[in-house]
Amino acid sequence: MRLTVERYVDLGLQRIWSAVRGSEVTAGILLAAVVGAFAGLGAVAFRELITRFQWVFFNRGAVLLDVLGDNYVVVIPIAGALIFGPLIYFVAREAKGEGPPEVMEAVAVGGGRIRSRVAIVKALASSICIGSGGSVGREGPIVQIGASVGSTVGQWLRMPEGWVKTMVLCGAAGGISATFNAPIGGVLFALEVLQRRFVPGNLVSLVISSVTADAVAHQFLGQKPSFSITAYRMASHWEILPYALLGIIAGLAALLFVRFFYRVEDLFSVVRLPGYLKPALGGIVLGLIGMHYAEVFGVGYGEGYTVGGVFMDSGAVDTALLGEMTLKMTLLLMVMKVVATSVTLGSGGSGGVFAPSLFIGSMLGAAFGIVMHNLAPGITSDTVAETSGSYALVGMGAFFAATVHGPITAIILLFEMTRDYALILPLMTAVVFSLVVARGVSRESIYTLRLVRRGVDIHRQEAADLLSSVKVRQVMTRSFPTVSPSMPVSELVNKLHESGHHGFPVVDESGNLVGVVTLEDVEGVMSRLEPGLTVGDIANKSPIVAYPDQSIHDAVAQLGGRDVGRIPVVDPRNPKRLLGCLRRHDIIRAYSRALGNRV
Repeated sequence: MRLTVERYVDLGLQRIWSAVRGSEVTAGILLAAVVGAFAGLGAVAFRELITRFQWVFFNRGAVLLDVLGDNYVVVIPIAGALIFGPLIYFVAREAKGEGPPEVMEAVAVGGGRIRSRVAIVKALASSICIGSGGSVGREGPIVQIGASVGSTVGQWLRMPEGWVKTMVLCGAAGGISATFNAPIGGVLFALEVLQRRFVPGNLVSLVISSVTADAVAHQFLGQKPSFSITAYRMASHWEILPYALLGIIAGLAALLFVRFFYRVEDLFSVVRLPGYLKPALGGIVLGLIGMHYAEVFGVGYGEGYTVGGVFMDSGAVDTALLGEMTLKMTLLLMVMKVVATSVTLGSGGSGGVFAPSLFIGSMLGAAFGIVMHNLAPGITSDTVAETSGSYALVGMGAFFAATVHGPITAIILLFEMTRDYALILPLMTAVVFSLVVARGVSRESIYTLRLVRRGVDIHRQEAADLLSSVKVRQVMTRSFPTVSPSMPVSELVNKLHESGHHGFPVVDESGNLVGVVTLEDVEGVMSRLEPGLTVGDIANKSPIVAYPDQSIHDAVAQLGGRDVGRIPVVDPRNPKRLLGCLRRHDIIRAYSRALGNRV
């Protein structure tokens, strides 16, 4: 049979995997580096796609629709939606929306499996959406793109489920790292926001992937930070109080944003239009907003084409960080961005809420800074611009942390994106207060709420994952008492009463496991107890067993809801050799151990 190119690649990858799988360290470093390199290249290509589509829609669109003047921007989001809407609907519906929730679902309940086509469809749909003015970010899509690449590599190599999940997280970490030039932030985002816990086992792989992706992106995008800011400082120690207040306000604002976001989505869900046409309806609203507030189009910071086809090297967020916005404009743009982002994604668009969260937070912080400078000039910076800019930066971190429930990610990411350590104390303060407020009202982030609305109980799955991290051999009782099959049942009754146990493994003279006998077995024959009845006569000869290297989750899952108080642990090479017993107490201890390892 003639082998195809794909078959050759598949065989080659499997041989590489077979060669390195004996060493987890070697395999982890090699595969993480490969996934990171692809994620870095994907981030660069994705940014280039966005720029090209912006040029097509805003630059060429201005020429083709010159009869409309600057009002041509009303048509642009509609035109883009008519392209990416059908693309998503008919090719890969997973590409709709933010991106991270789909990755979280794949890791939590999907075994890390993501269709390979998702990376291509997500890249095209999101770049068209953002390029035509969609008020969304590029970070969420690149997380899903990188994760899809990692999943594809894992599936090609027929890797175990745990490895596939690690590759998914490696791709996501690499995507964030390359997009923001923030390798530490990429790792933390994957662990804290996507995986929702820190697991030392996959940390090395995530670091390697994140660093590799960042190094690749450097070759094309340079090493400058994502945001250029002036030198900020705390003017007074008393200023920590306004920053704490900003954190509280940011937490409340994030809650309102999330609720409004999903309320708009619910409104579009009842509109009687085919799913592939609903984004165009959202495009109408977005175009009308952009006609007056073009700053809400696209990502909102950095380079890009805007109304009239003009190429700008900065966006509204950059302006806010420099303290060059008025109070009225910051408040208007904050509200307009909330509406524009909700409409874009609620109608079926493709893009992330990462950048919109930074945009909204920066406007909120800038407005708060202007007010504070006027109310308490003695504890703020010398000029309103310095005060507004510093609060804009802290507002970004506080609002983002409350929206995605990622405090450590927010703090480190903001530091890496600005390379400025001066405001780390107020940033940490505001982030903590915003998170306390947000979690005090709702345990769900904007991402996990998406999964809850789909019926995916991410919290229950996390509990199962905790038990998956502990092996039977780590907690089993090794010296558990046994009984002989020849023991009279009357003697067994006394042994059960004296020991307080509700059952014993049954082992013959050669030390081989014969079965399990329980208090329920004894109670079943008490009414017809005959002289000479032995343990061997009433024991369960086909008990459920566990193996030392099996996870607690898998061992318990075998029970299928049956009330079994103990599971014999046997040698997988000799299933008759009893090694110990897994009891309810051991399972509780395993859960406590897993919680202790969770940060």
